[in-house]
Amino acid sequence: MPDDIRGGEPRVARGTATTEGRVFTVTGGDWDDMLADGNFGDGGDSDERIIVNMGPQHPSTHGVLRLILEIEGETVVQARSVIGYLHTGIEKSCEFRSWTQGVTFVTRADYLSPAFNEAAYCMAIEKLLEIEVPRRAQVIRVLLMELTRISSHLVAVATGGMELGALTGMTMGFREREEALHLMEFLTGLRMNMAFIRPGGVAQELPADSIDHINAFIAKMETRLPEYDKLLTGQPVWKMRTKGVGILPLEACMQLGITGPVLRSAGLPWDLRKTMPYCGYEEYDFEVPTSTDADCYARYLLRVAEMHESLKIMKQAVAKLAEPGPVMVQDKKIGWPAQLSIGSDGMGNSLEYIKKIMGSSMESLIHHFKLVTEGFHVPAGQAYVGIENPRGELGCHVVSDGGTKPFRVHLRDPGFVNLQAMPAMSEGSLIADVVAAVASIDPVMGGVDR
Repeated sequence: MPDDIRGGEPRVARGTATTEGRVFTVTGGDWDDMLADGNFGDGGDSDERIIVNMGPQHPSTHGVLRLILEIEGETVVQARSVIGYLHTGIEKSCEFRSWTQGVTFVTRADYLSPAFNEAAYCMAIEKLLEIEVPRRAQVIRVLLMELTRISSHLVAVATGGMELGALTGMTMGFREREEALHLMEFLTGLRMNMAFIRPGGVAQELPADSIDHINAFIAKMETRLPEYDKLLTGQPVWKMRTKGVGILPLEACMQLGITGPVLRSAGLPWDLRKTMPYCGYEEYDFEVPTSTDADCYARYLLRVAEMHESLKIMKQAVAKLAEPGPVMVQDKKIGWPAQLSIGSDGMGNSLEYIKKIMGSSMESLIHHFKLVTEGFHVPAGQAYVGIENPRGELGCHVVSDGGTKPFRVHLRDPGFVNLQAMPAMSEGSLIADVVAAVASIDPVMGGVDR
């Protein structure tokens, strides 16, 4: 869209000037409360303003997200997000299952980055148990998380392209994502919601020829990613729809708790893999791409750059896989499914193992039965672990009362927090720019609502 339609200079998020600098505020509330308080339609010539509901079924709201926009002509005067349409009660459900079974719940929260949900949850449990995960399991976790980061960023670029009319970008993004999901299925047995990362390690050893498949994927992605630069990066329409749109400066990010590509697009190289390393990330050589433009175009560029960095990390993880070792803690009171192969039930209770313990040791059978049905005890206490998922800091807070089930589980989903920035990015812009701003945040409503 030409600059003269937007009014020349790129729009900057609104703020209140104070002696401490600009202060950015975002508001919300239930629809009835907002009307009762007169928060909508109370300024200027109200006859010229209308309220528009965009979503939750609208194809440009990036999922089941509802946007309430007060508009004057084509300009958004006020904007609010309405969430909760995909609430599944995942965190509460974890309280009624064993610690290990909770993995199958949390993996479905942010369904585009399941490996991160599993890793954060398991790392919090391991913190309470005060156990150290075997090195090989750490490497496998890093490999799966970086593969998931690539897959998630591809969906971000693809859906953003679809919502802005770049349909070829959408078909290309999902084409590459299929390659990532094929590899994930080969490594773990499932394309999504794998529940492969377990407390104490991972479910099982990787298949014998995994290295060849991983290297083939890396080689294919290294040839495919440059195509996005040819298709989108220099494309005039794409740049006009994203450059100078959805600007959120660094001070706004800091005030609202924004993390991930949105924060790094404002110039701060905050990435928990570097600033607070976990899973051995301090051993990997990679960069944290940043920009100072703080707009939608910068966030697109950063996601493409981060995919290149993830490929670098995957290469280094492959080299580390040459070193053999266990993939689960050796404590049989914790290690579930206790070094078993994945059976027909998908959870590790292979018929061969059951046959063996039933025929050789009643004690082994009793222990296996109690470990699977009851689970292991976790010392009373609470723990928080934060990791860097594709959208920012994903935190998991678990509370134990000493039993075999969580007393409380809470996920700090970055998509939920980042969505606060939508009004600051959108108010004062055109309706079409709201679509670009929301796409650049890349909220996944399964993680937002949980």
